[in-house]
Amino acid sequence: MPDELVAKGICKSRDNVAVLSEVDIVVKPGEITALIGPSGAGKTTLLKVLSLIELPERGSLKIDDVFYDFPINDQNKFQPPWPKLTVVFQQLFLWPHLTLRENIMLPLKQNKGASDYLDHLLVRFNMKSFIDRYPNQASLGQRQRAALVRAMALNPKYILLDEITSSLDVEQVALILSEIRDLAKGGVGILLITHLLHFAREAADSVVFLENGKTIESGGKEVLVNPREKRVKDFLAMAEFAS
Repeated sequence: MPDELVAKGICKSRDNVAVLSEVDIVVKPGEITALIGPSGAGKTTLLKVLSLIELPERGSLKIDDVFYDFPINDQNKFQPPWPKLTVVFQQLFLWPHLTLRENIMLPLKQNKGASDYLDHLLVRFNMKSFIDRYPNQASLGQRQRAALVRAMALNPKYILLDEITSSLDVEQVALILSEIRDLAKGGVGILLITHLLHFAREAADSVVFLENGKTIESGGKEVLVNPREKRVKDFLAMAEFAS
């Protein structure tokens, strides 16, 4: 059975309201999957479930040769997938009392081989001038870059990205696009949430459209050009108009 991140029949609710309903998704090593859809579709919740920060009520998850069936009855057998799988959320979750450098280095203490790659990333994302600032001394775009570099420096096999270009300028978006392409070429599986359709078109090998916690359409990047479902066509048309 090939190495893949495979979720099937994922169901998640809050306050007895379904957030995810029978969601299936596959993230393959070496490929980029774009997760798109309107606000409130359940996209961020899906990332939390795939990273096992939150557990679903039903469904299954396979991360390479590790299988999870939900609900998990024996918590003692629960194996978190980190740092093999890591995630960057919009909230960034940087420690305010640590500098950006210290935030990045904190999870790397057990990974001695990460320093060379970290140096590459700091140069690539032009971070040398602000890397020793505290989060409250840095702009949102600078904090966003720090959170992204922290995740990348862990050398994960799968990385999940939640709107990681939302506060970046055009040049930084281009740099991130180039870097995640390089990551994919190196065998990393990437799932990214984005509202930037041009970014999705440039980056994605496959696309999943989520709405009301359900998969409306999935397929190759042709979903962004010639979708089958009318709802997806309408969404893309509105997104193009808004941009």
